[in-house]
Amino acid sequence: MSSMKIECVGSESNRLGESPVWDEKESALLYVDITGRKVCRWSSVTNQVQAISVEAPVSSVAIRKCGDYVITLGTRFATLKWKEQQVTTIVQVDKDKPNNRFNDGKVDPAGRYFAGTMAEEIRPAVLERHQGSLYTLFSDFSVVKHFDQVDISNGLDWSLDHKTFFYIDSLSYSVDAFDYDLQTGKIGNRRNVYKLEKEESIPDGMCIDTEGKLWVACYDGGRVIRLDPETGKRLQTVKLPVDKTTSCCFGGKDYSEMYVTSASDGMDKEGLSRQPQAGRVFKITGLGVKGVPPYPFAG
Repeated sequence: MSSMKIECVGSESNRLGESPVWDEKESALLYVDITGRKVCRWSSVTNQVQAISVEAPVSSVAIRKCGDYVITLGTRFATLKWKEQQVTTIVQVDKDKPNNRFNDGKVDPAGRYFAGTMAEEIRPAVLERHQGSLYTLFSDFSVVKHFDQVDISNGLDWSLDHKTFFYIDSLSYSVDAFDYDLQTGKIGNRRNVYKLEKEESIPDGMCIDTEGKLWVACYDGGRVIRLDPETGKRLQTVKLPVDKTTSCCFGGKDYSEMYVTSASDGMDKEGLSRQPQAGRVFKITGLGVKGVPPYPFAG
């Protein structure tokens, strides 16, 4: 086991950094600043961050098979052309809930874009309950709603055999699993695989490694935890120098680096002086495990 190292990448601080995803073609990390309304791309070659400003809270970004990206923007699925800085709406959801916005999203192994909604927060993790739903955008741009009554739709990923879908509704303090049908994109048989401990706080974004273990960023917990979804046991805790860790993904040449986003929203001056790196993006090397490359959206 090589020694682990945690460092910041780029020099930008985000209000609510989220949804990191590795873009292999660009050797870059994509991520969003939800409340800062920006889609960002950090180049591992230049160490520079490019950002595109958008007109609504942007909560997730994914790679598109035909080039460029798809995003969740407000309550819309949209396409993003990077060079042109052009956003085009695909479809809107939750039209009857003007106070809602999308939150985390990720593409499944068949190229469908899963993303869920939530009510806008009054302050971090304080919001009207049970307003969100989980959706899938298919490659033909049709949308399916899986279920509603969600508080904060969050981390998602799929098992290595693609037969299980993992999902987090943050305020349930739980990581859940569903049976997954890759042919149809249908989910069923929801069950709990891990309940968070008090000091781990709120489960946020999530990713999976090549050993089939889940990594969950703990908002207000200042850590990323590694879980075994088979046994429900925590295997490892990696503490970060900031409390508001929001999401994680693997990246780098061989997907052996972990990238962790964080937030600064809701922190007062004193908190920010104690944690000057709040809102930064972190790179963790030497974890001794590798991740799975992201799947591109097929539409």
